[in-house]
Amino acid sequence: MIQTIFKRVLQIIPMLFIISLVSFALVQLAPGDPISSFVTPNMNPDDVERIRQSLGLDQPIYVQYFKWLGNVLQGNFGYSLINNQPVLGQIIERLPATIGLMGTALFFTLLFSIPLGLIAAAYENTKLDRVLNAISYVGISIPIFWFAMILIDVFAIRLHWLPSLGMRTIGVESFWDVAKHAILPVTALTFQGCASYYRYVRSNTINQLKEEYVLFGYAKGLSKAQIMRDHVLKNSLLPVITLLGMYLPQIITGAFITESVFSWPGMGSLGINAIFQLDYPMIMAITMFSALLLIIGNLLADVAYTIIDPRIREVS
Repeated sequence: MIQTIFKRVLQIIPMLFIISLVSFALVQLAPGDPISSFVTPNMNPDDVERIRQSLGLDQPIYVQYFKWLGNVLQGNFGYSLINNQPVLGQIIERLPATIGLMGTALFFTLLFSIPLGLIAAAYENTKLDRVLNAISYVGISIPIFWFAMILIDVFAIRLHWLPSLGMRTIGVESFWDVAKHAILPVTALTFQGCASYYRYVRSNTINQLKEEYVLFGYAKGLSKAQIMRDHVLKNSLLPVITLLGMYLPQIITGAFITESVFSWPGMGSLGINAIFQLDYPMIMAITMFSALLLIIGNLLADVAYTIIDPRIREVS
C-alpha cells in the first residue's frame, strides 16, 4: 500500500504541470482585457502600454507562463490585478469561512444520506422508499441557486427567522451569530448533497442485500438490523468514499453559487469576482488549489478503500 501511495504522489507533479499549462492557456485566451479596470476613457495610449508592460502582459504567452511557474515554485502566486494584494494571502484569509461552511454541509450530508439510503434499501418499494426517492429527485433536479433563493424568501423575508446575507451581524462577535447566518447556506448545500449521496447509498445497498453473505447471515439467525449494521453498511460505503474524495476540493474552493447568493465571504465569492474582473493571478491560484485538492482527495479515497476493504490492500 505504501508503494502505491508513493507512486500516486509522484504522479501529482506531471498532472499539476499539465493542468497549469492548459488552465493558463484558457485564461489567456478568454475574451476581455485584464487591464480594463486600470484604464480610463481619456487615458493616453502610452500610459496604457506602460501599465501592460508593468504587469508583464506585453510578453508572449509562453514567457508569461514560465515566469508565473517559476514564481509559484518559490511559493509566490503573485499579486491581484484588482487590489494589488498578495493572492495567497487573500486565499488564506477566505479559507476559514469556506471550510466552515462546506465542512458543516458535508457533515450533515453524510449524517442524513447514509442512514436514509440504508433505510430506503431495507424497505425497497414501500411507501417510505417512494417518498424518499421523490424527495431525492427533487433535490437533484432543483438548481441550487433557485433553492437558495426560496429559502431566503421563506425564512428570511416572509418569516424573519434567519438572516439572509453575510456571515456576521455588524457589531456582533459570537459563535451563535455565525451559526445563525450559516443555517440557510448549509441547508441549501446539504439538501443538494443528500440527494446525490442518498441515491448512491440506496442503490449500492440494494445490490449488497442480494449477495450470498446476506442469505448466509439470515441462515445463521442474524436479524436484519445486525446484517445491515455489521456487514452491509461497510460494503455500501465504498462508493460513498469515492464521492467524498471528489467532494473534498469543494470544501476549500467553496460552492461558488451558494456563497454568491448568500454573500458568504469565502473562496466562492473571491473566485467569481476574479473571473468577472479577469484577475489572472487569482484565477490561476484558485484553479491550481482546486486541482491539487482534487488529486489529494482521490488519493485519500484510495487509502480509505484499502483500509475498509482488505481485498484491495492485498492486491496493492
